[in-house]
Amino acid sequence: MASITLNGIRKTFGATVALDGIALDVKDGEFFVLLGPSGAGKTTTLRVIAGLEQPELGTVAMDGEDATALPPALRDCSFVFQQYSLYPHLSVYDNMAFPLRAPMRRVAEDEIARRIARVAATLHIESKLERKPTQLSGGEMQRVAIGRALVRKPRVFLMDEPLSSLDAKLREELRVELKRVQKENGATVIYVTHDQVEATTLADRIAILEEGRILQVGTPQEIYAAPGSLHVAQRLGSPQVNVLPAGWFKGQYPTAVANVAIRPEDVEVEPQGEAFECTVVESSLLKHHVICEYAGVEVRARFNRDTAPAPQSRIRLRFPPQHRLLFDGAGRRVAA
Repeated sequence: MASITLNGIRKTFGATVALDGIALDVKDGEFFVLLGPSGAGKTTTLRVIAGLEQPELGTVAMDGEDATALPPALRDCSFVFQQYSLYPHLSVYDNMAFPLRAPMRRVAEDEIARRIARVAATLHIESKLERKPTQLSGGEMQRVAIGRALVRKPRVFLMDEPLSSLDAKLREELRVELKRVQKENGATVIYVTHDQVEATTLADRIAILEEGRILQVGTPQEIYAAPGSLHVAQRLGSPQVNVLPAGWFKGQYPTAVANVAIRPEDVEVEPQGEAFECTVVESSLLKHHVICEYAGVEVRARFNRDTAPAPQSRIRLRFPPQHRLLFDGAGRRVAA
């Protein structure tokens, strides 16, 4: 396996800046997740690492050695594309065996059979090995694409939203399996997703991307507890973090503070003492969260009781000072 270092990567497509000075240091054996919305530059970052795109500026290093000019075949990356990219004329078995039969990395047929059997069992596609991709569902084709990567032992696995076309149950199951396989093999994985659940479940560390720039890098716990900007705070958390006007807390903060954010689980419902009285807009007993409105702003909170507050009822909320996150008008974090 390998460590990956990106230093000042800039990549443009015409007038569009896809990557703007990207710098990353992925450790050997780390499960590293790139999290961000569509167009943030996540897939382009993977393609630069794989050598499928050449940056205008910056360098790519693998295990400390400059790999910027290396062709893709010599970088030894295993890439799982979002759009399957299977060979339609080959069976599932032969699609998975294809990278193991390449002249540069030829593996004995009995070893190929063992690896495919193991990975097919993990992905629940043992019964599909003789079929052609055209005979599979979208979810099955995606599992074959993942399997084709997992049978190899590359320097790094690059995965571009590999679970996006799977149903919720299988997605959850494969998240567990991917993490288990990665830990057992000590593999270096760089994984792209826009799904915060995937990111926080799988990642050793996360990089939050937006418009070709990295906003913050850290463990899921670090980013959740100490976001460096309002945008980052809104990237993690379900229900999403509450963003309240600083004017609600008159005299408590300097004029530089424009917004006060607080996680729904930190909001106190029906507390003792002074509180904000809000109107219930929506409540869910199953999820134990409630959406209220105060002064035209929706506020989300978790409650711990056996009955959900009724819509249009009035409840009281308190926002404990020790859990508040402060941000200025540009969304930058302000020290409490």
